[in-house]
Amino acid sequence: MRGLGWPELVIIVVVVVVLFGAARLPLIARSIGSSAREFRRGLDSGDDNGEEPSDSTP
Repeated sequence: MRGLGWPELVIIVVVVVVLFGAARLPLIARSIGSSAREFRRGLDSGDDNGEEPSDSTP
């Protein structure tokens, strides 16, 4: 299977611009960026309480 090339990326960008409009693209990009940032922050702070996992098997 082959990866995405330039022609495919151009088609995807054109479809996105037609669907959402050029005026909303910065808002969508900002929203995706802040979501990714929050997701990464959540992953980093996951189980950062400093305790070792307890083995509570009887």
